[in-house]
Amino acid sequence: MTPPSTAAGLDAWLSYLEALHPTAIDMGLDRIRQVANKLNLDQNQPPVVTVAGTNGKGSTVRYIETILRCQGYRTGVYISPHIHEYRERVRVDGEWLSNADHVAAFQAIEAVRGTTSLTYFEFGTLAALWLLQRAQVDVWILEVGLGGRLDAVNIIDADVPVLTSVGIDHIGFLGSDRDGIAVEKSGIFRPHRVAICGEPDFPEVALDYCRQNQVQLRRVNQQFFYKVAADAQSWSFQGVHTQLSQLALPQLPLPNAATALAAIEALSLPVSAEAIREGLALAREPGRLQVLAGPPEQLLDVAHNPHAAAFLCAHVQRFYSAQQRPVYAVIGMLKDKDIAGTLAALEPAVSRWFCADLGPPRGASARELAAALPPTVQAFELFSSVEAAQQAACAAALEHSSQQPLVLVCGSFYTVASISTSE
Repeated sequence: MTPPSTAAGLDAWLSYLEALHPTAIDMGLDRIRQVANKLNLDQNQPPVVTVAGTNGKGSTVRYIETILRCQGYRTGVYISPHIHEYRERVRVDGEWLSNADHVAAFQAIEAVRGTTSLTYFEFGTLAALWLLQRAQVDVWILEVGLGGRLDAVNIIDADVPVLTSVGIDHIGFLGSDRDGIAVEKSGIFRPHRVAICGEPDFPEVALDYCRQNQVQLRRVNQQFFYKVAADAQSWSFQGVHTQLSQLALPQLPLPNAATALAAIEALSLPVSAEAIREGLALAREPGRLQVLAGPPEQLLDVAHNPHAAAFLCAHVQRFYSAQQRPVYAVIGMLKDKDIAGTLAALEPAVSRWFCADLGPPRGASARELAAALPPTVQAFELFSSVEAAQQAACAAALEHSSQQPLVLVCGSFYTVASISTSE
């Protein structure tokens, strides 16, 4: 396959990357390591934080980034997937890079890879690392794409590896039980180094893995703790060396805030209590508990598995259902997800369902979603697109404005991406 010309833009390169490898996902590190070695990507690195987990990766990355920037450090961040455009995947000091920067990175990878075939994600990961290395930032914060042990990001040895949560997802690649998934995700841990675990129910087999590899594990409720105040207006954090109280409740999930603070404590970078408080208050992440003021008020969240849906349900019940506000759920999901389990986890908080086709090749149809709803659900409608479902939900909410219904949009990154530009 012929690579794009030197004058080609970012879209041409992304199309090239999509067609370059025979499969979208090809777990393993041998091929990407070969190319990384040619690029000298493991030379002169600043401290590296790598974040893995079934859910909570994006918000944990954002907390760490925002707090460190409030302290004055220059941060380099790599995340995936993006919601609206590819440039979201790399941030330097909080800012996206230009199309030309990404094209230059792709050209650098292409120039050295030779006959080594790379997936879209592998190629993009190498490009992101090349960009972060060139930016000469103070710390790298890397988000694992899938799993941990065999994910492309794991070619970099993390100084502080972080595991946010362990749930069932991507069973075709990671297995169908939490034990195996936990061990796979723990593959980002390194012997004799501190590792942070925000999963309160960490499987024993993964603990055995950590002991055998002499990982210095710091677990939530074991080596670090957090607690919401009795008046539910603030919270406190207790780490190995850090104690903070009267912290304002953040916009993003609180468990991930505590995990982020434990990770920052483990870094070899001084951070003040003032920077922590400011960063926690400022941290926002598109598509994660993202509020659109309205009217009607909308809540966007990329929850796409039962673990994330259960957290989202509890959040909605706490902040919306407790006020007797109806919740209209706009839902679109991919076929390869646990649709029935996700919908069942959301059902206690939802008054009315607006099921949307997500589109081929991987999207589930509205009829498939409706068929997977719990048998007790009676109020649901079918739509040919997320946009149509969202418009209908908003119109219905406005018709009953005295009740102040909340429009909840969730189920997939693709679902949120369909409508969140309206903010």
